[in-house]
Amino acid sequence: MTAFARRSLIAAMLGATAARAQPAWPEHAVRLVVPFPPGGSNDIVARLLAEALRERGGQPVLVENRAGAGGNIGADAVAKAAPDGHTLLLAAPGPFAINEHLYRSMPYDPARDLVPVALVAAVPIVLVVPAESPARTLRDLIASAKQAPGRLAFGSSSIGGTNHLAGELLKDMAGIDIVHVPYRGAAPAMTDLVAGRLQFYFDNMPGVLPQIRDGRIRALAVAGAARAAVLPAVPTMAEAGLPGFAASAWFGLAAPGGTPPALAQRIGEAVLATLTEPSLREKLAAAGAEPGSLGPAGFARFVAAERLRWGEVVRASGARAE
Repeated sequence: MTAFARRSLIAAMLGATAARAQPAWPEHAVRLVVPFPPGGSNDIVARLLAEALRERGGQPVLVENRAGAGGNIGADAVAKAAPDGHTLLLAAPGPFAINEHLYRSMPYDPARDLVPVALVAAVPIVLVVPAESPARTLRDLIASAKQAPGRLAFGSSSIGGTNHLAGELLKDMAGIDIVHVPYRGAAPAMTDLVAGRLQFYFDNMPGVLPQIRDGRIRALAVAGAARAAVLPAVPTMAEAGLPGFAASAWFGLAAPGGTPPALAQRIGEAVLATLTEPSLREKLAAAGAEPGSLGPAGFARFVAAERLRWGEVVRASGARAE
């Protein structure tokens, strides 16, 4: 055996030994923090992922809802947790990319205190109205708003979330005067929409699809660039009369700041492997969500781009939160 071959063999043996020395993840129960109330899209995706990770890893994955301040309370709890891979955040864009532009002060620094792990899912945002609404199309809704300035109200699950900013984008692009009503989560907003106390609502597909299928609300348009596979007859906002309108939501996984890169990589690989399992993909698809495929490095680049994009939307809307 040549000297080069001996060195190569020794390096391979050392690498294999180091890989065996790394502890499996998870070693014990994982706390998966959702920074919004139960019942919304974030919660739905989190519980599907938690169940799949438990089945794959053999350890409990406990979903903990810690709502408040547009997701900042739950995100801050994770940012200050031990960086051992057993407390993780599953959140929508707000805590990652929007709130820093919206709030006058933040209890954590998203870029410093949250370590991107994986993009878990992307979901369309849908414009919906009560089943009894006279608006059958987006043009109908815009016409109603122009006939009664300041009278039509839309809800959101939090100030500065993607569903709020989608409404602000509609207000700007359609040139209408509408009223924003923030709620403490998606569930109470949906209750008021179904009851007719709100005239319309932008929300993520997993949160509205059951009510659409039950006939309790009606979808007017999808806010993304393409129609949704689960609602193929519903046009995009561009097709419905607002070319250039685009808004979408996603859910990403993060670990506390200080988490070793090797551990973040290991968790990301486990999550992405779980997202390839047919049973989870089918459940996400049934909820109107598309599984993600970005690990730590790719998700970090994605979040950086989202900070820039949503920062421009927040500045244009003038939205602020205390």
